[in-house]
Amino acid sequence: TLLRRASAGESGAWDEAFRILYDELREVAGRHMGREQVGHTLQPTALVNEAYMRLVRNPPAEAADRAHFVALAARAMRQVLVDHARAHTAAKRGGGLRPLTLEESLRLDTASPEEVLALDAALNRLDEVDSRLRQVVELRYFGGMKDREVGGLLDVSERTVRTYWTRARAWLHRELSPTEPESSP
Repeated sequence: TLLRRASAGESGAWDEAFRILYDELREVAGRHMGREQVGHTLQPTALVNEAYMRLVRNPPAEAADRAHFVALAARAMRQVLVDHARAHTAAKRGGGLRPLTLEESLRLDTASPEEVLALDAALNRLDEVDSRLRQVVELRYFGGMKDREVGGLLDVSERTVRTYWTRARAWLHRELSPTEPESSP
């Protein structure tokens, strides 16, 4: 397939795969950007293009099919958004991540760059605990995939995907919820 040829390093294959899947990737990016904070300076086209450049600079060992390619692009888009948030935070003041609720972390429409960074850090920690849970969050949230598509990519049932999603949300809720300050006796 075209994606296997691209993974094998065939000249021009990544460009062709990108051209074919561009509209789908642009739609995923548009959904992300629609959830971003008002005034966000990154546009969907720029998000897709930057994700593509990252994939071309560091090609994956294998992109077996469309779903796998979209999953790889979703991860690249996540990294672009995180890097954009880091740059914004560094330019602004460079620090002080506040705790956020799970609802805030999974709704980028109200998320500040600091909150995007907190979510990214939590997802990195989740990956250390259970990489499957992180994959489900990444594919559903950043990749815009449905449970059926995620299940097909991870070779699990839709029910298992929903179970993973529930577990991941619970874990993220615990990780991202503000902690109550302890009262002194």
